[in-house]
Amino acid sequence: MNDSETAAEASGARRDFPPFVYVPTTSEDDPATRRVLMHTVEDGRTALYTYSAIDRLHRYYLPKSSWVVCDVPALQRVHDETPYDLLFLDIDPGLSDDEGSA
Repeated sequence: MNDSETAAEASGARRDFPPFVYVPTTSEDDPATRRVLMHTVEDGRTALYTYSAIDRLHRYYLPKSSWVVCDVPALQRVHDETPYDLLFLDIDPGLSDDEGSA
């Protein structure tokens, strides 16, 4: 890590959002009928968890999750159809101990 990376992390600067993300979905056999999964966080807001790589989705979300790839316009369409308050990238929502609540 160089000095500019250290300074950016220390200042709390955000990293760029990737051009596309992997988003957990329901697991219907027909991918066209799957729905994006959203979660209610402790303060009552709705969160959409997204992942910059499929291995991160399987590591942080749930290992056998179904998924869809979304770019930014697709995430906006999801928001337009089913509004969410928070968009998380590469975050563990703590589902591995409670797999049935996804």
